[in-house]
Formats: sequence, structure tokens, C-alpha cells
Amino acid sequence: MIEEPAVVVEAGAGYAWVETRRRSACDACAAGDGCGTAALAKIWGDRRMRIRAVSALPLRPGDAVIVGLAEGALLRGSLLVYLLPVVLLLAGALLGQATFAGAGEEPVMLAGVVGLGLGFLAARVWSRRLRGDARFQPVVMRRLGENTFPGAMTL
Repeated sequence: MIEEPAVVVEAGAGYAWVETRRRSACDACAAGDGCGTAALAKIWGDRRMRIRAVSALPLRPGDAVIVGLAEGALLRGSLLVYLLPVVLLLAGALLGQATFAGAGEEPVMLAGVVGLGLGFLAARVWSRRLRGDARFQPVVMRRLGENTFPGAMTL
């Protein structure tokens, strides 16, 4: 389970809207000062992200919590968003090359772009179908402490 600290913004029956801070992998790297990626992460700064998490705990706005997501859900989501469009791009280009053998590169490139577009469309449709699936939802694992106001925990 991948865990992340968060602050409850809104709570309801069976769910909670939580806010987390997007962090770069550079936060844990010792070579951060000499790296271009770390410089970009500093320019973008701390960005907060609001997500809806399943919760069986009685929560109030301002509570500090740990939110978890199954590793398999993250892996499947990454494959869906990144790998599917690239595979369909290559499949479209190969199909275009086989279909338009002597027509030049333009039809092959166009077929590849069509495949890429279909990959993005398929990923979008598939992700909307999985949005309601409990296996792919973040879950509030535990409460960290009793806070009385929303700004009590700094992320």
C-alpha cells in the first residue's frame, strides 16, 4: 500500500475530500542542487491536490490522516495512461506501413497519430469506467491526530 499524509477538507458518510501536497522525487535525493529536474521542481513549487477518498472513520475538516492506494492500482493506472497510447501508436504506424506500402511516410505517420489518438480515447473511456471501482480508490487508513482547525497540519 502506498501511503501519503493528507488533511481532511470535507467529510461525508463513507468518504472524505482530502488535500495532499504533490512532491517531487527530488525531495529524497542527495544530488538535488546539481540537477535540472530539482530546479524545475523548485520553480513549480508546492502544489496541493484535492482527492476523494473512501473513509470508514468519523472525520472532521482539519484532521490529519494517512491516505493509502494499492500498488496494483497505481501500476495498472500507469500502464493504462502511458503504455496503451504508445502501443496503439506503434500498431497504427505498422498497420499504416502494411496498408500504404508504396505511398511514402505521410500515411504511415497519419496512421500512427490516429492510433495514438485512439489510445488516448480508450484510456479516457476505460479510466471513467474504473472511476467507481473500489479497488482503484484511495482509502483513509488512519487518523494522525486531533486538529481543531484546517491549517493545523502543514504538508
